[in-house]
Amino acid sequence: MTAPNDLKAILTAGLQRVDPLGMILDHVRLAGDRLRLSRDQGDEEIDLTVFDRIAVLGAGKASARMAQGLEQVLGDRIGDGLVVVKTGHALPLRHIRVLEASHPTPDDAGVEAARQLADYAGGLDERCLAILLISGGGSALLPAPRPPLSLADKQATTAALLACGADIHEVNCVRKHLSALKGGGLARLLAPARCLALILSDVVGDRLDSISSGLTAADPTTFADALAVISRYGLDQSLPASVMALLRRGDEGHEPETAKPGDAALARVTNAVIGSNRAAVLAARDKARSLGYDTLALTSSLTGEAREVAKLLFAIARDCRDGGLLAPAPACLIAGGESVVTVSGTGSGGRNQEMALAFLAEMAGDPQGGRDIAFLSAATDGGDGPTDAAGAFATPEVLVRARALGLSPTHFLGNNDSYGFFDRLGGLLRTGPTGTNVCDLQIILVGSPHTCT
Repeated sequence: MTAPNDLKAILTAGLQRVDPLGMILDHVRLAGDRLRLSRDQGDEEIDLTVFDRIAVLGAGKASARMAQGLEQVLGDRIGDGLVVVKTGHALPLRHIRVLEASHPTPDDAGVEAARQLADYAGGLDERCLAILLISGGGSALLPAPRPPLSLADKQATTAALLACGADIHEVNCVRKHLSALKGGGLARLLAPARCLALILSDVVGDRLDSISSGLTAADPTTFADALAVISRYGLDQSLPASVMALLRRGDEGHEPETAKPGDAALARVTNAVIGSNRAAVLAARDKARSLGYDTLALTSSLTGEAREVAKLLFAIARDCRDGGLLAPAPACLIAGGESVVTVSGTGSGGRNQEMALAFLAEMAGDPQGGRDIAFLSAATDGGDGPTDAAGAFATPEVLVRARALGLSPTHFLGNNDSYGFFDRLGGLLRTGPTGTNVCDLQIILVGSPHTCT
């Protein structure tokens, strides 16, 4: 059990580094009447005496935990506020209301939450400092369909985009053009209030326009780009007719575009990324080194089809085991990012479980049965796809149990049923909601410092 324990310890260190409350306390401080923001782009101070009111708004899986941190910093200076989180992710707050909604498929609770947040934002004026707490998941949690679209239209579109293998930038390109809040729409409602957006990134590359679909950021994409995404994945005939009609009207100039660079509504907005996958990868690397592994952080920008990424990662692990390439055993290789899954089967799972299952399939084809190699892929928010698991382990021991039960990794991959496979074998990682959300982490162990001399 040494490898699974080390994998969990390394993952935990990465999660602790990007705890949203800690991120807020690291980057936001109160000095008298001045609010100080520290960030890589340079520090900034805001004079609170020029405002009559401080309002807090937010959306995303980590926004309640971020709000707890902000309440520690500002206390009773906060007038009121509203944040929207995934069902099951609510936390107790003193000054800020918390609403729950569905993720990744939007629901009626999300529509109502978006309506309340929009009404709240529209009531602020130039004497108000609006502090936005934004993290991954905000796109699904704030469905505000452009008329005449319905929630059902948005649900069908979201489901199709998630199933076809589109990456997060492509998915959000479409969603922004179907929404009244995304693509800078929330910033337009907040104007003329001063807006400080504190952002926990769940997007590879930390692109402001993609994190929660750019609620307070300029959007470089257009209606034409959204139509191109749909065409690229052959969704033209399968999406609701109302969605296609709206996008075509927008492309013809009959619907307002999303906020573009230079939009007046963005003039009083400061967007600050205060946490990202890179920070989690580096903390995980440091923990692995402390456990005695020769450690290499591969990337924090891993993308691609989950099962194809698994093939690459296993090849790297095998080279470390058999020839000492990249790092000699005992070695730990760490990556972060966000893969995709093209769904063709009827099973259950998520991109991390799919990657672990594909990794196990590579182990099954290894003449040594994956000897001395262990792998964990996990969602940092604790929820991988529509399941109760954060991810899954791929180890020689899991492979032995699978063979004893006659379970084929390749067969279950064909049905996209990674959850069904690992659930029967005890290979799932269940953390519950972690309170954070910075994409995924992949951790590979080759050999063990506990046995090497």
